[in-house]
Amino acid sequence: METVNTSERLSVLRTLMKERELDIYVVPSEDSHASEYIAACDGRREFISGFSGSAGTAVITLDKAALATDGRYFNQASKQLDQNWHLLKTGLQDVPTWQEWTAEESAGSKTVAVDPTLISSSIADKLSESIEKAGGAGLRALPENLVDLVWGAARPPRPNQPVFLLPEKYSGKDTASKLADLRKELDKKKAAGFVLSLLDEIAWLFNLRGSDIEYNPVFFSYAIVTKDSATLYVDSAKLDSDCQEYLRQNKVDVKPYDDLFVDTKALAAAGAEANGTSSEPPKKYLISSKASWALRLALGNGKLVEEIRSPVGDAKAVKNATELEGMKNCHIRDGAALIEFFAWLEDQLIVQKATLDEVQAADKLEELRKKQKDFVGLSFDTISSTGANAAVIHYKPERGNCAVVDPNAVYLCDSGAQYLDGTTDTTRTLHFGTPTAEEKKAYTLVLKGNIALDTAVFPKGTTGFAIDGLARQFLWKAGLDYRHGTGHGVGSFLNVHEGPIGIGTRKNYIDVALAPGNVLSIEPGYYEDGKYGIRIENVAMVREVKTEYSFGDKPYLGFQHVTMVPYCRNLIDQSMLTYEEKVWLNQSSKEILAAMGDRFDGDELTKKWLEKETQPF
Repeated sequence: METVNTSERLSVLRTLMKERELDIYVVPSEDSHASEYIAACDGRREFISGFSGSAGTAVITLDKAALATDGRYFNQASKQLDQNWHLLKTGLQDVPTWQEWTAEESAGSKTVAVDPTLISSSIADKLSESIEKAGGAGLRALPENLVDLVWGAARPPRPNQPVFLLPEKYSGKDTASKLADLRKELDKKKAAGFVLSLLDEIAWLFNLRGSDIEYNPVFFSYAIVTKDSATLYVDSAKLDSDCQEYLRQNKVDVKPYDDLFVDTKALAAAGAEANGTSSEPPKKYLISSKASWALRLALGNGKLVEEIRSPVGDAKAVKNATELEGMKNCHIRDGAALIEFFAWLEDQLIVQKATLDEVQAADKLEELRKKQKDFVGLSFDTISSTGANAAVIHYKPERGNCAVVDPNAVYLCDSGAQYLDGTTDTTRTLHFGTPTAEEKKAYTLVLKGNIALDTAVFPKGTTGFAIDGLARQFLWKAGLDYRHGTGHGVGSFLNVHEGPIGIGTRKNYIDVALAPGNVLSIEPGYYEDGKYGIRIENVAMVREVKTEYSFGDKPYLGFQHVTMVPYCRNLIDQSMLTYEEKVWLNQSSKEILAAMGDRFDGDELTKKWLEKETQPF
């Protein structure tokens, strides 16, 4: 993780700010579609700050620069930011949020500006209010992006990759049915239509996939769905004949991507005109609460638009039977690749005495995944980390500039893949030598938390916020914790991080209850900066479970993990396990062995490793 000298970039940016009479400029991480993972051309915050993590906001004044990010990236940001930047560690006591810091800096009638396509309208509203309270001159929606002007010709071009159809044998439901469900929601809300801007929601609704953003099978697009029409805004040259025919059969029109804002402004004008001649309340267009400020402005800035939690996002998060079966199957194949990888890695390090760096290890894992049926690509950059690097929560090894895997240190591997029938995300922490008592204790505390959440039973209506502490309880008793969520939703051959559900302390996890059909990760961890890091992550499906009683006549829910990779026996302190936890581990081993079947016949190395790691406790 190298530090980038940002002095010249900031100097040019500040010149542009002065020319436009701006005092403060905000640079979000997201693209125009609120994407967490973005195309290279949208990496504005990384370009201007040098920080490459997936989450964070940069704020630049005429004489200061601040970068705010969360606990996953404190370590990384401190290494990547140069002397020009002040790191705001979001979530720590007495540390202001980037909004608070911006408001404080705006005192004295200073003007703050942002590209309105890159910030949600709800965040823009709150920021504007904070600025005004602090004595600032307000928040301007700047039609040009200043970082793009600084970047100039060096800015990567916008991707324009082909789009392909995802057959119903993988999606489980056709687009016509999904549109009918969405229109029922429009009827309930008496809405004129819904404007979609989130790329994974559009891909899911129209059963299409792409590759405009690395690791995420999505494509740049918008969509508008009304009672009697559906329009997909995408470059038609990206659509092959199968896509075009499928859209025609499902009564979906196609218009150019850039027409979206022209059409939304026309809808707003038509709505305003109709409102002036009718005594009936106007029907509003709905947009996601994550939609951009620019989109709300185009639709009339509140008079004819309403922000809601996306009904498409809610529907997508509840997987149908086909998607759930696909999740089970792809995790078996993915588990086979991981098992073969860990067996190979242990042999290379311990028996062959080979020297391998973190990237070489990650490359081997990808090679093994590519052999699996329906493999499309990775679902994120593989976190292959040894020793102290494992303490960097979202560590990314760089080719030619990374550590050699130390057989006498903790090795953490967080990785995943995209398959036609699902998306995987698995973390395992291993030690091929003799771990310290401290490392074993930490690992076992994390494992106990994973088991506690995996076996939890809770009434329908329970949120991921409510059960987060179950995974942390054993660490808490020891005075330990971790600075990331315990679980995130996982897409079905879509984004590996999928809302609106999750497990953790984020505000949105308070609002959305877990439901049967949700698929999410369970991933407690512990990180000792400069020494080691531990994370154990499984993907699990929410399902209804049978209970002896049914208080309040409510159904009760629980989890069924689909990840099929054993745990590191070398790091488990068996004296810390209860009888029930040992039973759970033994049952898990039986499930893994049954799922693998005869996959490793003829591969004695992998077979012996798997037998060793699944011995009963």
